Amino acid sequence: MGISSVGLGSGGVLTQDLLDKLRKSDENAQITPIDLNIASENDKKNEYNIIEANVQNLSDSIEALKNATVFDARVATTSGSSAEMTADDNSDVQDFTLDVKQLATKEITESGQFGGDTDKIATDNGTMTLHVGGTDYDIDYNADMSLKDLKNAINDKAGDDVTASIIKVADDDYHLYFTAKNTGDLNSDNNSDGTDDNLDISITDNDGNLSDDGGSTNGGTNLTDNISSVQVGHDAVFTFNGGDDITRASNDVNDLISGYHIDLKSTGSTDVSVARDDESIITKIDSFVAKYNATMTELGKATKPSANSSERGIFSGDSQMKSMQSDLRSMMDNAGGGVGTLYDYGFDIDRDGKMSIDKTVFEDKLQDDPSNLEIFFTGGDFDNGDDSTTTVKGAFSELFDISNSYTKYNGMLDTFKDNLDNSIKDLTEHKSDVKTKLDDKYDTMSKQFNAYSSTITKYTNDSAFLTNLINSEKKS
Repeated sequence: MGISSVGLGSGGVLTQDLLDKLRKSDENAQITPIDLNIASENDKKNEYNIIEANVQNLSDSIEALKNATVFDARVATTSGSSAEMTADDNSDVQDFTLDVKQLATKEITESGQFGGDTDKIATDNGTMTLHVGGTDYDIDYNADMSLKDLKNAINDKAGDDVTASIIKVADDDYHLYFTAKNTGDLNSDNNSDGTDDNLDISITDNDGNLSDDGGSTNGGTNLTDNISSVQVGHDAVFTFNGGDDITRASNDVNDLISGYHIDLKSTGSTDVSVARDDESIITKIDSFVAKYNATMTELGKATKPSANSSERGIFSGDSQMKSMQSDLRSMMDNAGGGVGTLYDYGFDIDRDGKMSIDKTVFEDKLQDDPSNLEIFFTGGDFDNGDDSTTTVKGAFSELFDISNSYTKYNGMLDTFKDNLDNSIKDLTEHKSDVKTKLDDKYDTMSKQFNAYSSTITKYTNDSAFLTNLINSEKKS
C-alpha cells in the first residue's frame, strides 16, 4: 500500500502513514494495558469457574452424607432361585426363608375348531356375554361377523381384562384363544381345596344364533359349550419362614412386608437376607474424599505463591480464595461436636493436604457401633458410654455449613463472580471510551491538517499567479 498525503498543500509532510503510527503509539499506551487487564480478568474467571464447580461438587457430596437417610439404604441378597427381591430404604433388616409351592398363572381358554379366521360365526344378529371372572361383557354379533371380527370386537370391549387371539393349529384348524391379562384365580366360587368348577373365562350365547359351520346353521357351540381350558388361573402359594400358606393373585408380591418387593420365579425354597447397604455408604464416603482432594488441589494450584510468574497461581494474592482454602482444610480438624474427630473414623490428611480414608477402620466402627457412628456423622444424641449423652449437630452437617456458605446464593463465590464480571464490564466500557476519544482525536487531526493544506494550497496558487504576472510584465 502506497503512502498517501493527508494534505498536498502541506507538502506531503503529514501523511496517512504518519497518522497511523501516531495512533498506534497512543493505542499501545492507552488501550493495550486495558486489553491485558481484561485478559487477566478473563483468566481469573476461567479459573474461578473450575474452582466453583469443584466446591459445588464437594458441597453436594457432603450433603449426600449429612442426612440420616444415607444409613437407611438396604440391600437384599438371595440364596436360591425361587424368588428375587429388593428392599426400600429404612425397611426391616432381617433374614428369612420363602418356600414357593405354586406360582400364580393366567387363565387361558380356547374355543372349538373353526376352518379359518374368515369363517362366519353367526347366522343372524344377536349378543353373546363374555364372562371374565366376576365381570361380564356383552358383545354384539351379526351374520357378517367373522372369527377375526369377533377377536377384534372382544379386544376392543374387554381388552383391559382379556386378550383374544387366533391360533392356527393346522390347515382348516383355527381356534380363538382367550388369555387373562392378570394372573390368579379370577373366580370367587372356589372349592374348599382351592379348586373351582367353572372356567374363569367363558361365553354365553344370548340369542342362539352362533354358528359352527361358517354361518350356514345356527346353534353353534364352538364358542360356548366347546370352549376348554388350556391353563388354569391359579393364585401363588408360598410360606414365610415355614408358616401357614400365603396366597397372592400375582407373582409380584409387594404387600407381604412393608418396603419389600418380592418376585416369585419358580417353585422351591429361597433364603433372603435384608441388610444395611454398607457398600452404598462407602461409595458416598469415597466420593466425598475424591471431591475434597480435587477441590483442594485446584485451590492449591490457584493460590500457589512463587517469585516465578510462570509458577505463581492466578489467585496467589487473593485473600478470599486463600481464606476459603484455609477454611476447607481446618474444617476437617474441627468437626465432631466434641465427641470425636473424623480421624477417629479412618479419615486422614497428609502433609500435602491430600485426604484418605482407612476403610477398615470405618467399617469396623460401622459394625461395632452403627448407632453412634450414624449420630456422629448426621446428628443426634451421642452415647458417651457412661449413661450420659451429648447432643451433636453431626460432623457432615458441620462440614456442609462451611461449604454451603461459599456455594449458596449470594455466598462468597457468587460475590466473587459478580466482582469479576463487573471488573470485566468496567474495563470493556473504559476501553470503548478510550477508543472513541482516539477516534475523535484523529478525525479532528485529519480535518485540521486538510484545512491547513487547503489554505497553503490557495496561498501557493495565488503566489504562483502573481509571480507569473510580474514575469510577464517584465518581458513586455
